[in-house]
Amino acid sequence: MAQLRAQDQRALTLLYRNYSAALYGVILRIVKQEEVAEDVLQETFVKIWTAFPSYDEQKGRLFTWMLNIARNLAIDKIRSKQYRVSSKTQPLEGTVTWGMTSHDEIKPDHIGVQEMTEQLNPDQKVVIDLMYFNGYTQSEVAEELDIPLGTVKTRARMAIKFLSKLIK
Repeated sequence: MAQLRAQDQRALTLLYRNYSAALYGVILRIVKQEEVAEDVLQETFVKIWTAFPSYDEQKGRLFTWMLNIARNLAIDKIRSKQYRVSSKTQPLEGTVTWGMTSHDEIKPDHIGVQEMTEQLNPDQKVVIDLMYFNGYTQSEVAEELDIPLGTVKTRARMAIKFLSKLIK
């Protein structure tokens, strides 16, 4: 942590070596395209590097903070107009990956997130799965499940409250 705060590039290299595969897995699940996921991963580490002075150890673990940065950048990417236009014009074979890549081995359940969501009640779990693992907005979840937006917000809030107790 001290090396990161001192902007020591060796610390960033170590951080990348230890966490890039896990972050890439989360990003890829959201953006669904390897090339885009690689770009978002690069943006993620640039943002981690530049925003590290704002990281507060008292508010949460480093990995959780980095995961939120990666997830938010991935969601921002799929919401961008440029991404939506390029997704519509890409050939089908460019969006389907045959076989496994080395990044497929790292999944959020390997870091305990999936296990923790298994403890939620089914209504909360489906909302968190759609929002966290698939990058849906609350409005999109409401539309997908055909339930009121307020219900989605309540379920998400209750699930996050429950999960935060598990993390502490």
